Amino acid sequence: MGDLALNLARLQFSITTLYHFIFVPLTLGLAPIVAIMETAWYRTKNPKYLRMAKFWGTLLVINFAIGVVTGIVQEFQFGMNWAAFSKYVGDIFGAPLAMEGLFAFFLESTFIGLWLFGRNKLPRGIHLATMWLYALGTWLSAYFIMAANSWMQHPNGYIINPVTHRANLVDIGKVIFQNTAVWSFLHVILTSFLVASVFIIGISAWHLKREQHLDIMKWSFNLAVGFAVVTMVLNFFVGDQVAKIMTEQQPMKMAAAEALPNTACGRDASFSLLTVGNPGQGGTKEIRVPYLLALLATGSTNGCVEGFNQIQARYVQQFGAGNYIPNLFTAYWSFRLMIGLGAIATVWAFFAWLVMRRKKRPTSKLFWTITIWVMALPWLGALLGWIFTENGRQPWTVFGLLKTKDAVSGVAAWMVWTSLIAFTLTYAIFAVVMYILMRKYARKGPMTADEITGDPDKDADKLVFAY
Repeated sequence: MGDLALNLARLQFSITTLYHFIFVPLTLGLAPIVAIMETAWYRTKNPKYLRMAKFWGTLLVINFAIGVVTGIVQEFQFGMNWAAFSKYVGDIFGAPLAMEGLFAFFLESTFIGLWLFGRNKLPRGIHLATMWLYALGTWLSAYFIMAANSWMQHPNGYIINPVTHRANLVDIGKVIFQNTAVWSFLHVILTSFLVASVFIIGISAWHLKREQHLDIMKWSFNLAVGFAVVTMVLNFFVGDQVAKIMTEQQPMKMAAAEALPNTACGRDASFSLLTVGNPGQGGTKEIRVPYLLALLATGSTNGCVEGFNQIQARYVQQFGAGNYIPNLFTAYWSFRLMIGLGAIATVWAFFAWLVMRRKKRPTSKLFWTITIWVMALPWLGALLGWIFTENGRQPWTVFGLLKTKDAVSGVAAWMVWTSLIAFTLTYAIFAVVMYILMRKYARKGPMTADEITGDPDKDADKLVFAY
């Protein structure tokens, strides 16, 4: 397969993956938050919590529906453009994907339907359980996907069949429960809580600016700020563990993240906050923090971090001739923006909370504009984190086992062009539909207090979803 067809196949997979991942963190984070609101309604019978659950649940369902469609399309590409990958490691990679489809996807799809249409048909306790089971299903789905991806980052639990020369599964436990999968999953879940929290903050701010639905939006805003701060703090600890595992299993990815050309120890293993110029290429101006890279990568200020030049030489001896250094510019900046954008969003959310505690209604247009649109930052950070994870593994599809250039199908470039254009146009239509629906229901807001009768059973009847 030519370089053009290979690059087009990579471009198509990256577009569909990143587009699908727009919906994933919002679903993973918003589902348990809506479940908490439903629980508050169940325990107190306060109509305020019912209005909140319905409003945020509406946005959750729209997001989930578009996400399902884009996710299904994504998996078809393994047979379309990456047949060599599927043939070589499909026995292993397919196992967690099958679990995701059989156990998780059907679980979440079934229970979101029961929650959506069963509000005035199911007993209140059972209806509450459907939302928690839906949230559990989304998390199980994410775990199995992360297990599959983590196996690509750190393959284990397999043997190479001497007859078929294919990878065969011998220990599913090592695939599903390796530390790479566990810690990566925790990292994704905490990131998803941050995305969902700042999403709630942004929409709540839009209504608070206009003094609409104040009882609902103030409570939602305060709850979301709490989630954002707590999950960001926890994610620094989880991310630190992920970095240490990455250094041990994929030292080239860590070297690329820092654009570190040569091995450094102790004070010299400093962390670059930012660079002016081309990272890793000399002649650049940097702001560095001594010892920090060693601490992040090894847990010790006296630790050593290998440079990409030394790792490249070792990989040539181990795997043969080739360039094993990923794109340094992409790795360096995606790693920093992944962390920085989430941190900026959290700090601003906390600052906005302090401002609104001191002032009944801030009057600055700039304040409200930033508070509303800051919701985009964690999303961008999550997407850049995914880019870092996948780009940093290159040139491997399965690290140390299968290179990307050997994983593609033997499909002509014009065929890949055709599917790339078709998918891109289709996804553009989905984007327009998603934006229109989200904008409509976000601006509409929850039911007003005047529409609530105070009778829990009658209110539940009135709040049945109708799309």
